[in-house]
Amino acid sequence: MNRRDSLRLLGIGTLSAGSLLEGCQTKPAPLADASQVAADTMGRQEFEIARDKELAAAHFFDAHEMATITLIADLILPRDAKSGSATDAGVPAFIEFIVKDEPIHQLPMRGGLRWLDIQCLNRFGKDFIGSTPDQRVVLLNEIAYPMKARPGMQQGVVFFNKIRDLTAIGFFTSKMGIEDLGYKGNSPGKWEGVPPEVLKQYGLENV
Repeated sequence: MNRRDSLRLLGIGTLSAGSLLEGCQTKPAPLADASQVAADTMGRQEFEIARDKELAAAHFFDAHEMATITLIADLILPRDAKSGSATDAGVPAFIEFIVKDEPIHQLPMRGGLRWLDIQCLNRFGKDFIGSTPDQRVVLLNEIAYPMKARPGMQQGVVFFNKIRDLTAIGFFTSKMGIEDLGYKGNSPGKWEGVPPEVLKQYGLENV
């Protein structure tokens, strides 16, 4: 099972059971651009629409942090032959919207991004963005598997779990992600009569 298949299972879970993150109530279908979040007004109260507009207009992460989130999200869910990457689905904008909507995630996310940069500076002499693709993967592999993580890497493990969950939620609740899942929603059934093989079984094929 590849990474996209594994994350697809997480995505199916978000569609059927809500958010994977405790206490995080995500929007059902994040848009590709955070500035468009307020466009979905169906069934929303006026104060909710106004709040979404305010959140979409604000910025929490700086340019360096957003660039780092973009790199990580695309490493977690890269583009493949079937569909685009996490970034193509607007996941970085979704993640920023969520941390503004749910401030409880702000400190862990910002702290985790800083932790990544410090680790890379200490090991490779450059921050995460400046490190080579292989160096980035080496570090992420050390925090992607909690049971295998070395002592002292716990902050990185917690951060990576959070950004991986947000990436899965953001992708598989986006238009692109739902198409990737092949999810059709509740479609009305179409009655086409009793199947011929059933009629034949009961000797009714000529009735």
